[in-house]
Amino acid sequence: MTADGWITIAVVGFTVLSLAATRIPADLVFVAALTLLMLTGVLTPAEAFEGLGNPGLVTVAVLYVVVSGLVQTGAAYALGARLLGRPASERVARLRLMLPVASLSAFLNNTPVVAMMVPVVEEWARRIRIPVSKLMIPLSYAAILGGTCTLIGTSTNLVVNGLVLERTDLGSFGFFDIGALGLPAAIVGTAFLVIAGRWLLPDREAPFASPASVREYTIELLLEASSPLVGRTVEAAGLRSLPGAFLAEIERANTILPAVAPTEQLQAGDRLLFVGAVDSMADLMRVRGLVPVPDQLDKLSVPRPERSLVEVVVSDSCPVVRRTIRAGRFRTLYDAVVLAVARDGQTLPGKVGDITLRVGDTLLLESRPTFVEQHRNSRDFLLVSEVRGAAVPRHDKAWIAALVLGAMVVSAATGVLSMLEAALVAGGLMLVTRCTTGSDARASVDWSVLVVIGAALGLGRAMDSSGAAAAIAESWLGLAGGSPWLALAAVYVLTNLFTELITNNAAAVLVFPVAQATAAGLGVSPWPFLAVLMIAASASFATPIGYQTNLMVYGPGGYRFTDYVRIGLPLNLLVGIVAVLLAPLVWPF
Repeated sequence: MTADGWITIAVVGFTVLSLAATRIPADLVFVAALTLLMLTGVLTPAEAFEGLGNPGLVTVAVLYVVVSGLVQTGAAYALGARLLGRPASERVARLRLMLPVASLSAFLNNTPVVAMMVPVVEEWARRIRIPVSKLMIPLSYAAILGGTCTLIGTSTNLVVNGLVLERTDLGSFGFFDIGALGLPAAIVGTAFLVIAGRWLLPDREAPFASPASVREYTIELLLEASSPLVGRTVEAAGLRSLPGAFLAEIERANTILPAVAPTEQLQAGDRLLFVGAVDSMADLMRVRGLVPVPDQLDKLSVPRPERSLVEVVVSDSCPVVRRTIRAGRFRTLYDAVVLAVARDGQTLPGKVGDITLRVGDTLLLESRPTFVEQHRNSRDFLLVSEVRGAAVPRHDKAWIAALVLGAMVVSAATGVLSMLEAALVAGGLMLVTRCTTGSDARASVDWSVLVVIGAALGLGRAMDSSGAAAAIAESWLGLAGGSPWLALAAVYVLTNLFTELITNNAAAVLVFPVAQATAAGLGVSPWPFLAVLMIAASASFATPIGYQTNLMVYGPGGYRFTDYVRIGLPLNLLVGIVAVLLAPLVWPF
């Protein structure tokens, strides 16, 4: 092996150790690794950063825009609510999550499935009071396992099948052929994660705050006739056990229901009084058909979906202090409507407009987007802070967002457009139809994830061009001797190792000729080797860098490198045993 090969192995080792043993952000570690490879001459600058132009990376970036449209219209949350429900335990929650995600990923590219589900799972975890770190890795792994069940489930399957057609005369894999290995692997993997996740997945999220330890607001919301909650019980509507909030009472036809039973059926026109933290208030206002009661809400100068939710603390120089909100003409002064007031942990009775403001009161406002900029340094308020992620969904455009998503999936699955082309068209349609705005679309992109994916592709390029990958492959497979079974296991382990270090597609391309030559040297059929190669290249569970969906949940789940190792290595072993045992039975040597 050349000096460049040894340098590359050292840099890859440095990258893995840095991710495993430190808390340095992954994007900084990868950029440092690429810098070392450039300084040592292993890669030119163009080679190091050519991964940033990779179609897969660009596809992930554009899918963030598509997901932004689904989130901003509420379509993603509506889909998540129907698929996920309200599980009775953490194990049931993982099962409820993994089954639909794996099923979708068998027929859709798993990247858009994970991209769409990340914000849904974040909101769902808060609602069912389960740490999001218990759910994000299962989300990614379910997408990977589901993708191994069909030829189009993951790009890796398509890459390997393309190599089979290009470099052999064997013909193509059938659409469901790989499912003979993928489906049993998915069943075993799902069962393992559901059962062992309790001990092997981290619980690093801070516990949900109790109502006594947070600033509480009292807010009154009107249930519109168009709401899907009309006719459902309080418990079925998901209003029984909200994270950090509770339903205090219902006003119905001038009658107050002070102790709301979980079996109480909701009716159009009900006024629901909630008490809770600001995040819970923001979640409630995203529910279709629940609108704040203040009668001046429709007099603001911008439509509701374009407004912001803002918290302000009243100062002694505010012109409305010691006056009621209505008499002080708060809306006219600030072009903002007071939705709720928090004061020293007290629950303030009466209508919001009749509350007399005091110095130090915290107000929850619905305002125009420029409110924070204009009043950040105002003497009227001691503090001005926007509530992030609290925009009211454009519910009237939810059907458009869902239609765009469906068209993207169908066009990509049928081959009418490539995945990148379909994503670009869908992202453009989300913007043109105003399902999302340009600012929201830009804000939705997780740039650190894109940097890590691009840099990981650069490391893969170095492993290939320096000869390090080929040298490792030749040495490793030589240990198998003349046994087809041992050689098959060696192909799986080698491919899986490369997948964890240099991404799935790069691993498949690197090991394909080695697997083909091994089968020819042993005088056996190449089919079991190619099938195992396909599964092993997708089975990236032990590191966050091997598969882009693992990287997509890395930040939202609050994970560390070692979290993937702890639960991923046993899963890699289980999937490998299933694949190596079944492949020769389906495709005999």
